[in-house]
Amino acid sequence: MIDDDSAAADGSELAAPVSPRMPYSERPVARARRAKAHELIERLVAEGRVRITDPDDDEVAEWRRVVNYAKRHGLEPAGKRIEKVPYVAPGLELFLADGPHPNARGQRPKESGDPVPVPSRLGNLHPIVTALKDDERRRLIMPSGLRRRSLLLLQGLSAEAVRRGYEVRKAHSFLHPREGGVDIAVDGLAYTVSVRQEFPQSTDPDRSSRLVVEVAHGLTDRPGRWRDRKTRTLEEALDAVLGEIEARAAQDARRRQDEQRAIAEREVRWRAAVEVAKEQAVREQLAQALREEAGRWQESAALSAYCTALERRIGELHGVADEPALSRARRWLEWARAYARSIDPLSDLPKMPDTREPTPEELKPYLRGWSPDGPERRGGR
Repeated sequence: MIDDDSAAADGSELAAPVSPRMPYSERPVARARRAKAHELIERLVAEGRVRITDPDDDEVAEWRRVVNYAKRHGLEPAGKRIEKVPYVAPGLELFLADGPHPNARGQRPKESGDPVPVPSRLGNLHPIVTALKDDERRRLIMPSGLRRRSLLLLQGLSAEAVRRGYEVRKAHSFLHPREGGVDIAVDGLAYTVSVRQEFPQSTDPDRSSRLVVEVAHGLTDRPGRWRDRKTRTLEEALDAVLGEIEARAAQDARRRQDEQRAIAEREVRWRAAVEVAKEQAVREQLAQALREEAGRWQESAALSAYCTALERRIGELHGVADEPALSRARRWLEWARAYARSIDPLSDLPKMPDTREPTPEELKPYLRGWSPDGPERRGGR
C-alpha cells in the first residue's frame, strides 16, 4: 500500500505543481525597460535632449520600445511628449516637445470640410501634373483608366493646395514606377503625396481597380494612407489628405520651434557652464602660483637654516681647521645665504599673480560633461 500523497491512485506519479505565471510587469525585461524609461525621462528633463550616436539596429529598436513604454505608462512630464527624430543616421535624437501628440484623441484633422473639387477631364493641369501625365514610361505605370483617375486626383489636390496658398513642387521622395506624386509645401515644409494602384498583381477586377493615396511618413508616425471605401471614395477624402498635411506642418513647425528653443536653452546652459569653468580654471592658476611660492619659501627657509648651522660649525672649527679650508667654507656660506634670499618670495612684498585665459584642455575638468568647443558636443566628442 502506498501512502505517499505525491503518487496517483493508479500508481503513476502526479505531475509537479505548476507555479503561477509571473506578471509581465515583474519580469526582468519589463523591470529593466521601466528603469531605462525612468532614466530617459530624468535625462530629458535635465538635459533637454538625448542623442544616441551610431547605434546598431537592435539598439534603435530597444530605444523605441523604451520610448513607447514611457508613453504607455504615463511617464512623460505633464504637458510634454517625447519626440524622436533621426540624428546622424542611424542615430536617434530624443527630446521633450510641448503639448499632446498629434495622434492623440481629438488631435487628428477632421474630415468635415468642404469636398475638394476634382476635375472630370485632363485639361488645364498644374505643370507638375502635366509632367507626370507626359511621363508615361516611368510614372504611374498602371491601366489607362486608373492612370487617368490618378492624374485627376493629383490635379484636384494640387489645385486646392494652390488655392489655399501652398506651393506644389516636383516630388523629391523616391517613388516606384507604379506611383506618381507631388510635393505640397506649407510654410516651406514639403510633404510628398503619391497615388498608386493598391493591388497591381490581383486578377480580381474589384481589387485591381483600387487606388491608394499616401502622404509620406517622413519623421512622423502619423497615419497617412487613404483607400476607396464603400462609404467614401478617394475623391471625397482629398480634404482629409490636405488636412493631414496641414496638421503635419503645424506639428513640424512646433517641433522646429521646440528644437530652436532647446538649442538656445542649451547654449545658455553651456555658456554658464563655461563661465563657471573659467572661474575654477583661473582659481587653479592662482592656487598653483601659491603652491609654487610656498614651495620656494619652504626651500628658502630650509637653506637659511642650513646656512645658520654651517656658520655655527665654522665657528666651532675656528683655530682647529686650517685657514684655507675655513676660507673656502666662508665663501660657500656667503653664496648660499645670497641664494636663499634670492628664492625667498617674502624678500619683497608678494603681489597678486597675473592670470591668463584658460585653454580648452584646462576647462575640461570643470565642465561636467560639456565640451569646451561648443554646446552641441558633449564630453569632448
